[in-house]
Amino acid sequence: MQKPVSPDYVLPHFDPRSLPFLGAGEPLPPVAALAQTPEALRERFARPPVWTPEIQREPRYAARDAAHAAVLVPIVLREQPTVLLTERTRSLATHSGQVAFPGGRSDPEDADAAATALREAHEEVGLECDGVEVLGTLPVYVTGSSFIVTPVVALVQPPAQLRANPAEVAQIFEVPLRFLLDPAHHRRQSLTWRGQRREWYAMPYQDGPSERFIWGATAGMLRNFYRFMAA
Repeated sequence: MQKPVSPDYVLPHFDPRSLPFLGAGEPLPPVAALAQTPEALRERFARPPVWTPEIQREPRYAARDAAHAAVLVPIVLREQPTVLLTERTRSLATHSGQVAFPGGRSDPEDADAAATALREAHEEVGLECDGVEVLGTLPVYVTGSSFIVTPVVALVQPPAQLRANPAEVAQIFEVPLRFLLDPAHHRRQSLTWRGQRREWYAMPYQDGPSERFIWGATAGMLRNFYRFMAA
């Protein structure tokens, strides 16, 4: 049974970039390029393999009621597919400043997780539904901040124009899908706080002069996506 969380138990503010990595990337095979084409992705979700997600629940650290949420995992159909990600503004109450998928809390009016993810993606980055093809979902991922998140994977035609909602999104960027589906880039980090050890994946990506430091829940869902694609 999971231990109850004290109301004053919150993680300290820290920069994951300052923490060492735990060893090298794992010697697992990357997902083949032929498996990353739109046709192959459609086939994989239409006929999913038998597989087990690697991470389904993080150690809880927030003393708040659990809330359902959904995120969009938008695979942009460029010549080499990319994944669209955001950097959250530092004024947000949870996961401020972190790299994240577009998404958020479910509303009662949302028909399902896909409806939540598409609505939130439109609100956060201006993504229009017309160019989005939902492929399916990955298993629910429970964050340490008590969000029960359904990742919704979709193919996205290269959007002509996106607009970041300044209240939620500081930047919009893309990372090559082949980079994210190569476990050589999946690194582990850890932090011990008030006697509880927490571990997570980090996937730092050098985007020109900028380092996109993908970690925590976003990296955990991407790791599960790798496991799904590699099964």
